[in-house]
Amino acid sequence: GATSSTSKCVILSKSSQPGHDVDYLYGQVSIDKPFVDWSGNCGNLSTGAGAFALHAGLVDPARIPEDGICEVRIWQANIGKTIIAHVPVSGGQVQETGDFELDGVTFPAAEIVLEFLDPSDDGEDGGAMFPTGNLVDDLEVPGVGTFKATMINAGIPTVFVNAEEIGYRGTELREEINGDPQQLARFERIRVAGALRMGLIKTPEEAATRQHTPKIAFVAPPRDYRTASGKLVAAGDIDLLVRALSMGKLHHAMMGTAAVAIGTAAAIPGTLVNLAAGGGERSAVRFGHPSGTLRVGAEASQANGEWTVTKAIMSRSARILMEGWVRVPGDAF
Repeated sequence: GATSSTSKCVILSKSSQPGHDVDYLYGQVSIDKPFVDWSGNCGNLSTGAGAFALHAGLVDPARIPEDGICEVRIWQANIGKTIIAHVPVSGGQVQETGDFELDGVTFPAAEIVLEFLDPSDDGEDGGAMFPTGNLVDDLEVPGVGTFKATMINAGIPTVFVNAEEIGYRGTELREEINGDPQQLARFERIRVAGALRMGLIKTPEEAATRQHTPKIAFVAPPRDYRTASGKLVAAGDIDLLVRALSMGKLHHAMMGTAAVAIGTAAAIPGTLVNLAAGGGERSAVRFGHPSGTLRVGAEASQANGEWTVTKAIMSRSARILMEGWVRVPGDAF
């Protein structure tokens, strides 16, 4: 694909983990460089993994209802996490059609609810939910400046900054940022500085081969804006505005894993995401993105001064577009 949201791959197999149906390994394929980034997960393809696991016969038939919802237990191998995909089933097969509408997706479809269990718990990258130990840090970016930042590891490592502090309103669309190479370079410098502070890389040079993580996003309090399709989103219909970059470009909507990070950060009083949404404790948030709005929930609690999140929940859809065979010579490996 020519964009970060269409340049992906998934390797799926029956699970080697107790209590799981499938092992799911995700690769973000670079658009302009010859490498695959295996450092994180993809929320959209977590949905696809659940549906395809049923289609490919990787789930015990005894666990699949004739009609209803099948809970597909997914082991996310990149980050060592459990995801539960609640996949609708009709006549023993995955139901793909329905009336669930997701802004940024052209057609309605059947709703698949995803549960990300312990999304902030230590994974293969290690580190706490807030790797710096703070809800908000002063992030010094060489050659750019110093910004307030919330750096969180939940769903996917993400660096959040305030839109106003970097000269934006939070209502920007893709062309306003993606058409400005200088601004994209500035975002990349902020992302690299965040990756260093989060301990994800040891040198700035490593960021070139770790484009998928961390994500960089900016937040703002709600205000009226128009989506990429011209639809009006009223300030009263959302809790905050969020724009996020993926693989060096502003995303056309919102990455699923970044939505988990948004929901998690919004649930914890004092983060930049929480403050943009008005502060206080909350179990769900609806945010505005370039294509519309999205609601995501998170269950957060504090014990002994440490915040933990047991679950993040959101809805997506998935359907098979095409299938075929790739013929690889036997001596290629």
